[in-house]
Amino acid sequence: MDAIDDSLLFLGDGLWTWLVLPIVVLLGVYFTVRSGVVQFRLIPEMFRTLTDRTPRTDDGKPQSVSAFQAFTISAASRVGVGNIAGVGTAIALGGPGAVFWMWLMAFIGGATSFIESSLAQLYKSKDADGFRGGPAYYMQRGLGARWMGILFAIILIVCFPFAFSSLQANTISATVSATFDAADVAWLPWTIGAVLAVLTGLVVFGGVRRIASVTQALFPAMALAYLLLGLAVVATHIDQLPRVIAEIFTAAWGPNEVLAASLGYIILTGVRRGMFSNEAGLGSAPNAGASAAVTHPVKQGLVQTLGVYFDTFLVCSITAFIILVSVPDLAGAERGIGLTQGALVDSLGAWSSIALSVIIFLLAFSSIIGNYYYGQSNIEFITMRRGVLVGYRMLVIVAVLIGSVVGADLVWTFADGVMGLMALTNLVAIALLSGIAFRLLKDYTAQRREGRDPVFTRDRLPDVKGIELWQDELSVTGPIDLTTSRRQSAKHRDRLHEGA
Repeated sequence: MDAIDDSLLFLGDGLWTWLVLPIVVLLGVYFTVRSGVVQFRLIPEMFRTLTDRTPRTDDGKPQSVSAFQAFTISAASRVGVGNIAGVGTAIALGGPGAVFWMWLMAFIGGATSFIESSLAQLYKSKDADGFRGGPAYYMQRGLGARWMGILFAIILIVCFPFAFSSLQANTISATVSATFDAADVAWLPWTIGAVLAVLTGLVVFGGVRRIASVTQALFPAMALAYLLLGLAVVATHIDQLPRVIAEIFTAAWGPNEVLAASLGYIILTGVRRGMFSNEAGLGSAPNAGASAAVTHPVKQGLVQTLGVYFDTFLVCSITAFIILVSVPDLAGAERGIGLTQGALVDSLGAWSSIALSVIIFLLAFSSIIGNYYYGQSNIEFITMRRGVLVGYRMLVIVAVLIGSVVGADLVWTFADGVMGLMALTNLVAIALLSGIAFRLLKDYTAQRREGRDPVFTRDRLPDVKGIELWQDELSVTGPIDLTTSRRQSAKHRDRLHEGA
């Protein structure tokens, strides 16, 4: 097993170092410049579209999940192990400087996230639950490459609902065992796994609307609880905050790191763990973004960019500060969740370990649900046979159970490598289709300048093939006053957005 782990680690490091990392950086910079720094320029729009009204069918029901619900599905997948265990690993391996590179890549990745989620909205499909889409869909419809979409779908299914969900379950099990000092109790991981498996089954057999309702209820409360816990730690060590901020920036560029030839490793660690956490460019969040009922594809592109910022600048940063204000000397520091948990206990006492266990349980469980939905969307891309979907649901439940009781090192290494392949496939696709996303952005901003609440129809991109929805037989005439547009044009915009 050690030999397999070492081989996977070697291949994964090579993939990230020589292919994924350069492409992520170059494309992120290109998207940033070409879009006019959309990830900064339209921050106010991100918050406005987050609460956008959900278009409805003729009988008054929502066409699909809302923009906010799609945000919580993607955020539920983003915020979990990567923010707590992943950041702890990044700091233990790369030091405080890794945090700077996570921040920088989140900002650059915001443009990439905007591109991929806008494309996912444009090329989405309609089904009984609402809408579905993602990279596999824009690979087939935008590039005419169904083989590429199937390849991506298979990689995602292996990576997210199976490998990553197993890791989420493993983290829950390890945290609960450590909290109650029960690492040697053989039956406890199986009990935790069985509970998780049952809860997962109750949700995933309920469809996308139940998934959305669960993530909408769980995620905001638990994320807020974790942020408050982290702020309490920072408050108890407020005198250490200037030192920590200085170390984050100096260690990212410091001469000692360069002389030791470790700067590249610090950058690589920060980028990999940051991408695992916020998923910008990875191709996972667009699956959630495509599920939202909105009146313009750019709206969900902006919402998912906000998700990247929430994940990294808030949740990942609070984990980093918890560790760095509490553990000034990282020499020999424990990797992963143990580093964060130890820092909390040292700062706030034993009760914080129990609080963290509850938060991790619910955050990781919501991640399992979000990961499941990503897989379902891609299963339905490959085949619509109901028996396959039922079998997939059962396998996800089994993966959660097994993940609770097995060692995680090999799964982490395997997931890192698969994530690199998934990112590479998606980045190639969005690079080829980015021109369409820029045209969508131009259309959106033009309507905003005219005083409209932007509405997209197929006839705005008449030369673009493969668009299934966004019917074009209606058009918006004249500017709409923003203070009354949602009320006056609601029925009109709902009809525009319905599938052909």
